[in-house]
Amino acid sequence: MEKLYAPWRHGYVTKTDPNMPTGPLKNNCVFCDQFAQNNDEKYLILKRGQHTAVVMNYYPYNAGHLMVLPLEHKANLNDLTPEVRAELMELVNLSLNVVQEALKCAGFNVGINVGETGGGGIPSHLHMHIVPRWKGDTNFMATVAETTLICSPFHELYKNFKDIFDKS
Repeated sequence: MEKLYAPWRHGYVTKTDPNMPTGPLKNNCVFCDQFAQNNDEKYLILKRGQHTAVVMNYYPYNAGHLMVLPLEHKANLNDLTPEVRAELMELVNLSLNVVQEALKCAGFNVGINVGETGGGGIPSHLHMHIVPRWKGDTNFMATVAETTLICSPFHELYKNFKDIFDKS
């Protein structure tokens, strides 16, 4: 039997990851809590706008999986002002350009899972997913082994993305 090692997940599964919340969360929301702590490198926050932010996904579908979120705790697009929705889309667009420059991906999936039934893992805080895609990047592992192979280390990607975001 083949073995796939993912040592970066050890802290998560043993609940010893220093990035995991240990106390009460602001708004009972991991995103709000991380935004309030102003420790962007620790929480992989790449860019903050006036109303929104770009964050690397801790549990990515693919290398370079980002999320764009409103800073305010809102669950639905209708809850956002037109100004916030516009900034959200501008940061999605910028994120696509940054990921394309850094990873040379062939395409993207961009989407929002609204509500728990819609697939939202944290349905109380709206977030748009940006998932880079490459030809042939899907395989049997996710279906059969419930495993996703991520080929790039988080913190190297963070530094690379952050440098590009900071120049934009």
